[in-house]
Amino acid sequence: MLDKEVYNQLFKPSFSKKTQVTFWDGSTKEYGETEGEIVFRIVFNEKIPVKELINNASLALGEAYMNKKVEIEGDLQELIYDVYNQAHGFFHNNNFKKWMPKEKHTKKQSAHDIHSHYDLGNDFYEMWLDHTLTYSCAYFETPEDTLEQAQINKVHHILDKLFIKPGETLLDIGCGWGTLILTAAKEYHVKASGITLSEEQYLHIQKNIKEENLEELVSVELKDYRDLTETFDHITSVGMFEHVGAENLKEYFAVIDKLLATGGTALIHGISRQQGGAKNAWINKYIFPGGYIPGVTELVEHMTENDLQIIDLESLRRDYQLTLEHWTTNFHQVADKVIEQKDEAFYRMWDLYLQACAASFQASNIDVIQYLLVHPNNNMIPMHRNV
Repeated sequence: MLDKEVYNQLFKPSFSKKTQVTFWDGSTKEYGETEGEIVFRIVFNEKIPVKELINNASLALGEAYMNKKVEIEGDLQELIYDVYNQAHGFFHNNNFKKWMPKEKHTKKQSAHDIHSHYDLGNDFYEMWLDHTLTYSCAYFETPEDTLEQAQINKVHHILDKLFIKPGETLLDIGCGWGTLILTAAKEYHVKASGITLSEEQYLHIQKNIKEENLEELVSVELKDYRDLTETFDHITSVGMFEHVGAENLKEYFAVIDKLLATGGTALIHGISRQQGGAKNAWINKYIFPGGYIPGVTELVEHMTENDLQIIDLESLRRDYQLTLEHWTTNFHQVADKVIEQKDEAFYRMWDLYLQACAASFQASNIDVIQYLLVHPNNNMIPMHRNV
C-alpha cells in the first residue's frame, strides 16, 4: 500500500486528460478528467522500485518504457505534453528529480560523448533523416513544406542572416554531415571550413567534397573548437553549445569572439530554456551524455561578457516541434529495420526521445533560438536582415 501511495502522489497532479493506470497487481486507478472517454492507458507490467521513482521519476519511467516494464496506449507525445502542462506534475516536481549525473567536458570526454551519439552509424541516421542528413531544427516557411525542403530553408535562412559576400571565409563549429558548408561554398561562393568530433560525419563530408570537386572551397577537420586559432569572416554553430557543458559556455563564446573577424557575423543556433538552464537524467544517460540546455539569460550573459553584441534573436520553437514530428513519422516507418539493426529496447528508447522532445518544445519547456552576434562598433553590415 505504501508503494501505491507514492505512485498516487506521482500521478495525481500529473494529468489533466483522463488517464487510466493499471498497476502490476492488476488494479486500476484513473487520473485527470472524471468525465468522458479514457485518453491514455498506462500499464505497469512490473513494479518500479519506489526508491528509483523518488531519485528521479523521469529516469525511472524512461528506463521502464525502454524495457517494456511500462506500456502506453494512446499518443505518446500528447501524453508527455499533458504532463509538461501540469505545474505540479513530476516533470516539474523537485521531489522526484533529486539525482542528476555528474559530468565533465574535457576534450577527451567531449570526443567520447559526441562519438556515443553521432557515430551510431550513418546508415542509422540515413534511415529516418531527410536526404540532406541534417540533424537539427528545420525552418518551415509553410507547415506544408517537406522535411527536406524545410532543412534547405534553414541552411539558407542562416546563411542569409550572415550578410555573406563571395570570397569571404566561413567556419561551422560542429558541422554535422556538412550540408551548411557545402551549400555555402556552392551557392554563396565562400571558402567554408567545418569542424566535428564525429568520425562518421568527417568521413561523410570528405567523401562529398571529393565527389563534388570542392577541395579548393571546402575543408573539414576532426578538431575540438578549443584548438582553433584562425580568424573567419563568418561563424556558424548549429546545435553545438548544448554539448559544451555549463562550465564551458563562457570559454565557448570566448573562442567565437577570438575567431570572428572585426567586421564579421556569427550565427549561433541552439536549444535553450527561457525558464533557466536544465538537464534531463534519462536523456543524459541514454541519448546525449554530457548534455546541458542553457537558460537564455545565461547565454546572453556569456555572450556579452565576451564583448559580443546580439543584433538579432529569433525563436524557432514551433519549427523544432514540427521537425521532430517529421522525424518521428519517419522513424516509425523504419521500426523493423531499426530493431533488426539495434534491438527493440534501442528502438523504444529513440522513439521516446523523439516524441518527448517534440512534446517539450510544444509545451515551451525548451526553445531553440538563433542569435546573430557581432563585435561592438560593427557598422559595416546592413541595418536590417531581409529574411
